[in-house]
Amino acid sequence: MLKKQPFPDSATGASGLDSVLFREGMSHVAAAVHVVTTDGPAGRAGFTATAVTPVTDSPASLLVCVNTEGRSGQSLLANGVFCVNTLGAADREVADIFAGRADLHGQDRFSRGRWETLATGAPALGTSLVSFDCRLSEARIVATHHVIIGEIVAIRIGETQPALVYQNRLYHEL
Repeated sequence: MLKKQPFPDSATGASGLDSVLFREGMSHVAAAVHVVTTDGPAGRAGFTATAVTPVTDSPASLLVCVNTEGRSGQSLLANGVFCVNTLGAADREVADIFAGRADLHGQDRFSRGRWETLATGAPALGTSLVSFDCRLSEARIVATHHVIIGEIVAIRIGETQPALVYQNRLYHEL
C-alpha cells in the first residue's frame, strides 16, 4: 500500500492555485506514455509526453502539450508534422531516453528503437502500440506550454502488448 504524502488538501499562492500542489495532484492521475517525434527542415526531434488526448474523430485529430522552452517542441512547430507513438511496457527505455533521463541527446536518441516513417516523414516507433501521424493544424501558447492540435493523416496499429502508463512519478505496466 502506498503511503499518502503530507500535502494539504488545498493551497493557493499569490497568483491562484499552488503549482506544486497541482503537479502533485496530477501525479496521481494515470496516463499513457507517448513519444512525440518530428522531422523536416528544422531537424529530427522528439520528447516523452503524457499530455496527449483525442480532439475529434472527424477530422481525426489529437492535442499535444509541450513546454515552450524545449527544442523538440520548437522543431515540431517549425516542421509542421509530428507522430504520436503510444508506448508499450517494453519501450520503457525509449520513454526514458526521450524524457532526457539518459545520456543520449538530439539525433542520438533515435539510435534506440526501430524507427520507420508513415505519410508525413515524422519518425514512427515500430514497436509502439499505435502511431498517429499528424500534420499541424493549430498551435497556441497557454502559459508555459504550446497546445498543439494535429490532424491525423495516417495510423499504424502495432502488436497487442501491455501498455506503459505513468502514475505517482513511476512507470507501470498495464
